[in-house]
Amino acid sequence: MITHALINPRSIAVIGGSNHIHKPGGRLVKNLIEGPFTGDLYIVNPKERLIQGRPVTRSVNDLPTGIELGVLAVSAAHCTEAVRVLVEEKGARAIIIISAGFSEESTEGAAIEREICRICTAAGVALIGPNCIGLANPHHHAVFTSPVPTLGPGGIDLISASGGVALFIIECALTKGLRFHSLWSVGNAAQTGIEEVLEYMDEHFDPSTDARIKALYIEDIRDAEKLVRHAVSLVRKGCCIAAIKGGTTADGMRASAMHTGAQPTSEEEVAAIFRRAGIVRCYSREELIAVACAFALPRPQGKSFAVVTHAGGAGVILTDALVRCGMKVPAYRGAMADELKARLLPGASVANPIDILGTGSAADFGLAIDYADQHFPETDAIAVIFGSIGLGKITAAVDVILEKMQTCSKPIYPILPSVLNTAEEIAHFVRHGGITFPDEVTLAQALGRMASL
Repeated sequence: MITHALINPRSIAVIGGSNHIHKPGGRLVKNLIEGPFTGDLYIVNPKERLIQGRPVTRSVNDLPTGIELGVLAVSAAHCTEAVRVLVEEKGARAIIIISAGFSEESTEGAAIEREICRICTAAGVALIGPNCIGLANPHHHAVFTSPVPTLGPGGIDLISASGGVALFIIECALTKGLRFHSLWSVGNAAQTGIEEVLEYMDEHFDPSTDARIKALYIEDIRDAEKLVRHAVSLVRKGCCIAAIKGGTTADGMRASAMHTGAQPTSEEEVAAIFRRAGIVRCYSREELIAVACAFALPRPQGKSFAVVTHAGGAGVILTDALVRCGMKVPAYRGAMADELKARLLPGASVANPIDILGTGSAADFGLAIDYADQHFPETDAIAVIFGSIGLGKITAAVDVILEKMQTCSKPIYPILPSVLNTAEEIAHFVRHGGITFPDEVTLAQALGRMASL
């Protein structure tokens, strides 16, 4: 049921737009104005004449015909008539309802939700929500929240049953360099759920522009066969999918039913569905982000890792974690190992992990990475750790990592653990296209989940 008008509308009407940018209707208008949308924007509010510098229409009935997308930010009680007018009189082909107060709240709200869904479905109109934060993509930012990341090629698709979870994922992901292509918040999924979004992405997949990484937060699996069918198809097309399924314990099922009206699915059923679908199962937002970050970096051809660090203990922790997660950290011996040791500071270790010592320079760090890449053929990928004890900047080391990620023949997985001492340098790294992991075990576990597919 997803329509072109939902994805790339020529006109949008916001019902309940406002001058108050700290309220949903106001932030929604602000995001649309400041985002990439270049079509006709109409704002409906009976009490205002000008909203954020734009003229206002007093009633839905006064809108011109040809409105393609209607976005509702009014109370549930006023949504049915607004949807009816938009769909049956104004020609809308897509509706987004960010308002709450529907099936997640009461039987009366559920009845309103069913009627709105009936109107939309009978007319072939796409419906997102209700009880969601909206939809944002490279064509428009029809969401009422912030931050709205820059959306475009090279980013991931985030599809979430929960708007709050989606925002928490975005905030955390942006600090690690993960980029986004689109954000889908389906809320109660009266008509369009995560299965339908995956179906649309599968059937309209364009390898030249579409995201190859999908991150999902699921509360309700309504059609397991559809989910499996389209996930498998997307994976065959070169996509990677990771997901959290909320509400698999008895208390979690109760919580998700109250949140989005989700139906129960047991832990065993979820595990079987994800296994058939080729979806990487995650249990936390941090884990989901880590897996998506790992997917966004080049994939290693094997499971043997070089560990390059200036903190010996962190190298030990990472070595253990990699091995526990099915990877290998082979020992380096022989002429090349001896040569590298002679070129590093006295006391440095090159047996793998390669520990350049806390006093090692950015140049030493780059040299160790080059040796791991060029002179130890048993290496399939390189995990690098560089932090700070607060005695100076690590910009030079960060720039080395950025350079080596472009020039080395083997994938590099950067771990920048000093999130306070080196916040400025991490931001620099991210601005220049880097993706980082704050914790070595989180990286190892993400790589292990990828390898399990």
